Amino acid sequence: MKSFFTHPLTLRVISVVIVFSFWEYLGRIPISPAFPTFLETMAALWEMITDGSMAAVYPATFQPLLIGLFISSFFGIACGIFMGLNHRAEWFGAPVFIVLQSAPLAALIPLLTFAYGIGLTSKVLTVCIMSMPVIVLNAYSAVRHTPVTMIEMGASYLGSRWQIVMKIVIPAASPVIYAGLRLGAAMGFIGAILAELLITPTGIGDLITYNQSIAEYAKMYAAIFSIMVFAVIFIEILERTEYIFFRPDKRVSQ
Repeated sequence: MKSFFTHPLTLRVISVVIVFSFWEYLGRIPISPAFPTFLETMAALWEMITDGSMAAVYPATFQPLLIGLFISSFFGIACGIFMGLNHRAEWFGAPVFIVLQSAPLAALIPLLTFAYGIGLTSKVLTVCIMSMPVIVLNAYSAVRHTPVTMIEMGASYLGSRWQIVMKIVIPAASPVIYAGLRLGAAMGFIGAILAELLITPTGIGDLITYNQSIAEYAKMYAAIFSIMVFAVIFIEILERTEYIFFRPDKRVSQ
């Protein structure tokens, strides 16, 4: 019985129940007329799912999101690994991405709109500038902190540089790289919604803005809740792929 209450899944369920219960309580006080209860939000979510309005907007949101995350993941990991393996690339690239990570990148969205218009390109770039710095810096840090003893062991067995990188450095760095991917994916979702709110009202951002404008706050919160659920599911899938391909020992405890 004790193991049941300390199991990670049980603790997750309890935390979710506590949060939703607190949400329901605050909605019933109410803390604001614009803050619906959890049950009202779920009812609005179900209504939007059944009438098809929710499914109709998500393709417009997922297109720039998935393209931006693919570009950020591919080039971000490659750039981070290259910076970790090459000191000159580190000196040149690390300060740039550190500044990008700490800068208020959302302020650049109007500039992207001015340069590239209100189409798909601006939205993809918004996702990229939000997610890529996190992915690059995590990959770079992971490679730089690969245990030296493992690299020396590979060299002592006459492994080539390519073999050492592919069979020692990347597997050892994979947990931190995947952590960067999860953080980058979370930032990518934020970037996709910011793009729809600030560039042009399409997709789930349009649904949020429209329901806010007509004071349908339950539907507005339902739209926000839905994108949060998709983000959690996407990040959970990334975590599971890490366990499958790079950390099979963790599958036993999950």
